[in-house]
Amino acid sequence: MKLLDKLHLALSGYQAHRKRLLARAPDGPLKAFLSVPFPDKNTPISEVPVLALDFETTGLDAKKDQLLSAGFVAIDRGEICLKSRYHQIVKTRGQLDEDNVVIHQITDSAKEQGAELAQVVEALLGALAGKVMLVHFARIEMTFLRQACLELYGMAPVFPVIDTLVVAKRRLDKRDLPYDASALRLGSLRQSHQLPAHFAHNALNDALATAELLLAEVACAHHGEQLPLKHYLL
Repeated sequence: MKLLDKLHLALSGYQAHRKRLLARAPDGPLKAFLSVPFPDKNTPISEVPVLALDFETTGLDAKKDQLLSAGFVAIDRGEICLKSRYHQIVKTRGQLDEDNVVIHQITDSAKEQGAELAQVVEALLGALAGKVMLVHFARIEMTFLRQACLELYGMAPVFPVIDTLVVAKRRLDKRDLPYDASALRLGSLRQSHQLPAHFAHNALNDALATAELLLAEVACAHHGEQLPLKHYLL
């Protein structure tokens, strides 16, 4: 099944697919992740356990590029849990491109001291179990995490996902007024909600920034009415 097909499954479809994958998953981190049911689609969004996640990568193609760093932080009952924060550089193969180093500030010497991919993915799956993944622009995190699982475990899991870019786009489209695509950037959306500027292109900083943006979007949507999870899912 293609990635876009998976992204558009209803949550009931995610649960069914999770059970099918669980039946053939190898023992280890992936099976442990798949053993935990996803949140019910009718749960009010403020009660849904969420994991805000961000990756820095060596490029945009998950099949040929590599995961360079990962950062995440949990949202529990509408509050960001800073004690759950995690940031880890990944020990990647080969030399890094100088143009990319300027952006993410991760040098060859730093990544040589990083953790192995298997260790980082195990931490990610452990933190993500029973939660909804939160990202800004889902394609990067979805494709790179799925590719990493394919390499490590021979199969890729399915994830229910909230994408703050899509959440904001739905809101802006309802106004039926023109807007520039740049308005959907993480920094631009944060500014529109009067959230402070953040140091971008650091995986943990961007995960925290995305978590704050979701809470701001939820707070301003429908005059504070608590909508269910299914309203926010991809």
